[in-house]
Amino acid sequence: MPTDLPNLLTLSRIAAIPLLVVLVALREPWGDVAACAVFSVAAITDYFDGKIARQRQQITGFGRMLDPIADKLLVGAALMLLAGHDRLSGLALYPAIVILLREILVSGLREYLAGLRIGLPVTRLAKWKTGFQMGALGTLLAGDTAASVLHLGFLPVSLIGEAMLWTAAALTLLTGWDYLLAGLRHAEQDTGKPGGNPAGQPAPERRPGPLLRP
Repeated sequence: MPTDLPNLLTLSRIAAIPLLVVLVALREPWGDVAACAVFSVAAITDYFDGKIARQRQQITGFGRMLDPIADKLLVGAALMLLAGHDRLSGLALYPAIVILLREILVSGLREYLAGLRIGLPVTRLAKWKTGFQMGALGTLLAGDTAASVLHLGFLPVSLIGEAMLWTAAALTLLTGWDYLLAGLRHAEQDTGKPGGNPAGQPAPERRPGPLLRP
């Protein structure tokens, strides 16, 4: 049900986006601190919603559909805010583009593979990618102005955030390539069968598996 705690945590990530937009738009040091806090709390819910759902056996189709959508909306909003408010250097735009394009790629693969009722396991590397990505975005949302408010002006916060963003982009390329190869392999197997489905036709019934959630 949408009112289950895991689903409410997932929905909270989407609800946090308008608040995040307002806080960044203020262009105030305290707003940057608050934006970092809001994003960090929202990112942490990504871990707890799945954990609680498994512990309470509340894994639902609604949650499995909404969880990756909430993740991508939150990441996409943060990236656009950072770019739109000149919070990224010229070089840091490139890893941001890589991350955003990878999210679009994986969304397309998820839709296709879900139609075939095929799931791909979440790799450990993909989990590391998510960790670096969320950490980088939270750090960049805080920025050097927030560091001065917290009396941490000696730390190059923006530089650290951009270094983490480059690391996340490198992991993004590796995991995205793995998912793409897996998707192409399943596509070849499906179209190579006698009487295989033409494009746009429903896929044959297959053994259910977990939906892709990289």
